[in-house]
Amino acid sequence: MVLKVEGMSCGHCVRAVTDAVHARDAAAKVAIDLAAGTVTLQTVASRAALAEAIAAEGYVVAG
Repeated sequence: MVLKVEGMSCGHCVRAVTDAVHARDAAAKVAIDLAAGTVTLQTVASRAALAEAIAAEGYVVAG
């Protein structure tokens, strides 16, 4: 699953988004491309649950 996430720009953003995903699925594999604004995930959690968790950290999940 690939999510387009707006507002990520630094290492803190990477940690915050990664921690938010891991709060929903501790075994998730997370790859973040800051330049592209994408979060690539291997997870059992739903897209809606992940979008909610990421939004709670202050980022916008597009689409």
